[in-house]
Amino acid sequence: MSAPDPVPLQSEPTPQGEQMLVPGVRPVTTRDRLELLTAAPMRPRAAQKPLDIGLFDEAKRNQLDLF
Repeated sequence: MSAPDPVPLQSEPTPQGEQMLVPGVRPVTTRDRLELLTAAPMRPRAAQKPLDIGLFDEAKRNQLDLF
């Protein structure tokens, strides 16, 4: 039996230098990174204040003096 031909190793240039790629694994592209960001849930840009008024006031809803 003869050995199979070795698969040539691929590499890609990065800011840190030349990186070897694992056979069968493709590099992460800018498109992949952008798709990940667009699929993530939206987050507020600034810290949000709690809504402690009316129906959403947890402290007022815990009053038991009505019963």
